[in-house]
Amino acid sequence: MNCGVVVHIMDRTKIARNAATPRQGAQAIRRALAVLRILAAGREAGVPLAEVAQATGLTRPTVHRIVHVLIEEGIVERSARSGRYAIGNQVPELALARPRPSRLLVAANPSLRRASAEIGDTLFLTVRTGNDTLCVDRRIGVYPIQVLSIEVGARRPLGVSSAGVAILAAMPAPEARKIVAANEKRFETYRTDTATVLGEITAARRLGYGMREIGLVQGTKSISTWIKTPDGRPAAAMTVSAVRTRLGPRREQEVAEILLREARIIEQAIGG
Repeated sequence: MNCGVVVHIMDRTKIARNAATPRQGAQAIRRALAVLRILAAGREAGVPLAEVAQATGLTRPTVHRIVHVLIEEGIVERSARSGRYAIGNQVPELALARPRPSRLLVAANPSLRRASAEIGDTLFLTVRTGNDTLCVDRRIGVYPIQVLSIEVGARRPLGVSSAGVAILAAMPAPEARKIVAANEKRFETYRTDTATVLGEITAARRLGYGMREIGLVQGTKSISTWIKTPDGRPAAAMTVSAVRTRLGPRREQEVAEILLREARIIEQAIGG
């Protein structure tokens, strides 16, 4: 009987160990992706190791191990001059496996062109990627003063821009709060904090669109509307950024209505 009990315990231990292995592997992958997203935000200039550790919440030794493996695989590079870490040359090569634009970009193109012509100020299309936003399109308007706050390829933590606020506002509240908590340490770089971001999310839910009274550039203002996929998940945002004098209360409402109209058109195109 004792042998049977021992065998039973060993079997249960083996099952538990096998069940834990996939979770541990998934954790390692998620940590590596978190590091890559922070490095991507640094673009060509790169990011110091200490900043990656602070932004991800991982210990410095853990970040060092992850980065070392990624360097060996050609996914990350270290600048010999600055000592900073950046995305490696192999990443664009991997991206060539999907050369065609996404369905969202194809569906959004007519709306971006139409809204840009109608509004006249800079228009951005931003998608959600993990806990970040990524600018995937930018249209410069005809008004003499344009706000070019970010470029295509720029990555920001969800919550630091009106686009990020709009995407978070369209999520279930518990999920949005979880992402805001995960990005808390990164907010300092963008002169904001958790309480401010949560307040802006609440205001966006009430208005039906996201708004930043002070944009990423001083003296500017931004308005964003969220775009949902057919399953109801917020995947992107369309944003207008302009000098504050261009977005008074009356024009703010007019611009918001244009963005809301085009966001619904994009959603219908994606769903179709």
